[in-house]
Amino acid sequence: MSVTKILCAIYTRKSSEEGLEQSFNSLDAQYEACAAYIASQKHEGWILARERFDDGGQSGGTLERPALERLLAAINANRIRMVVVYKIDRLTRSLADFARLVERFDAAGCSFVSVTQAFNTASSMGRLTLNVLLSFAQFEREVTAERIRDKIAASKKQGLWMGGLCPLGYDPHPDPMTRELVVNDAEARTVRKLFDLYDRHGRLIDVEREATAQGLCSKNHRFASGRVQGGGHLSRGQIHKILTNPVYLGQIRHKEQIWPGRHPAIIDDDLWARVQQRLQEAARRPRGQTPEAQTAPLIGKLRDETGDRLTPTHSLKHGRRHTYYVSHRLITGGTDPAGWRLPARRLEAQIAGAIADHLDRARTEHRLLQTPDLRADTDPDATAGELVQHLRQRPPNFLSDLLAAGRITPRTLHLDLDGAALAQALQIPRTDLSGDLLNINVPLRLRRRGIEAKLVIGQAHPEPDPVLLRALLQAHRWATALRTGTPLGDLARSAGKDQAVLRKRIRLAFLAPRIQRAILDGTFPPEHTLCQILPLLIPLDWEAQAHLFGM
Repeated sequence: MSVTKILCAIYTRKSSEEGLEQSFNSLDAQYEACAAYIASQKHEGWILARERFDDGGQSGGTLERPALERLLAAINANRIRMVVVYKIDRLTRSLADFARLVERFDAAGCSFVSVTQAFNTASSMGRLTLNVLLSFAQFEREVTAERIRDKIAASKKQGLWMGGLCPLGYDPHPDPMTRELVVNDAEARTVRKLFDLYDRHGRLIDVEREATAQGLCSKNHRFASGRVQGGGHLSRGQIHKILTNPVYLGQIRHKEQIWPGRHPAIIDDDLWARVQQRLQEAARRPRGQTPEAQTAPLIGKLRDETGDRLTPTHSLKHGRRHTYYVSHRLITGGTDPAGWRLPARRLEAQIAGAIADHLDRARTEHRLLQTPDLRADTDPDATAGELVQHLRQRPPNFLSDLLAAGRITPRTLHLDLDGAALAQALQIPRTDLSGDLLNINVPLRLRRRGIEAKLVIGQAHPEPDPVLLRALLQAHRWATALRTGTPLGDLARSAGKDQAVLRKRIRLAFLAPRIQRAILDGTFPPEHTLCQILPLLIPLDWEAQAHLFGM
């Protein structure tokens, strides 16, 4: 009777890189022991896989290991049916991680064998024994980690440097047995310069700009593997970390505790104290004091349909400053076709208009108060009328106070008014306001999203698209010139455009009168822009044109 072939993969791991450079190291010893065990099971059909899965210098506390990931990929592809290890803690030291691994092994029809512990996961007893042993392995790992943490804390309390990347301005002691830092004179000058710059300017952005201009660079780290890190310009985050690191005062920090260090200081006490005081004052400074925030009454008020906040920003075009409210993910995460980019002044005016229309309807329908009182000293309807006029003339300074929050979706704009601010503006007690007065839902039509969007909120007065209107008037002038015998080439040269462009745009002059009238009075569907219309194959039939444009 033929024996079923079982392809076996050997997995080896070592936590540290110590000794891996030797010709025969711990990984090789594990591999040979596992290979001998597989050879002893040849009668069971076990065959050793050619590929090796070795993780040198990889901790058993995580599953993010290159060789383990390759092994799991091979198991998922049904190339491996048995995983052989020297001990179970070579695979993982975490009980939770091991449970996930066994689940993945079972799903792929793969078993697990430990050579020195003589069991496999093919039987229930093997699983029980494995879980018991793995619990002890995890306990050993946690105890070891606690012991290391306690040793580091005790050593730092003695002022010793316990390894890691050396900060800018220091190098490790030439004697590897001496846990101290020594000053790097060239880098120390850079550190002192950064402290002096912040003491002079008091703003990280100014320090970053001047540090870049002066060619100040971060520390250049060269690792044993040959990899090089750092040596570039200093970012604001790096500068802030340097300015708040007590190592430059001759101290050692461990979590929240600071202890006297055994290394010399680079910064004197007076300069350190001045810089820390200015940093604390900057941290207490109210945020949002950027030029955009100072002129953006809706900052922090609006969110889009995904819950992302609309953030004020600006751009400069031909020397003119254009402000927008943009979905925050477009600033931090790049492009997103579903993101919003709304012209700020128009949006503020439209929201102010929507609030004004809402208050005006409530005023005319006597819905400002929960219970109308004709004997009241003040007339809220008259006060509301004045507020409505102010809102319609221009967004007042108190628009930020009047609006508590807003949510904008492709079809609806929802606004929540601040009850206390509205009551103060109407000169009535907050408790007298009608509950329905604080919530506004108005329909919304969207022209374009992604790069920039134009909104029509509520029952706004029709407004022609200036670009489309200008193109229509130009098309009529060109059509009239053609009727009088002017050659198309002459028209193209005088307009500074290609003849193909003129042919496309002249077609606008032959749109149905109903469509042209809608373009003139602003009732043409806003989603049909000039860029969207020109590529279309516009039929000659007027009814077909109306159907094409949804009219």
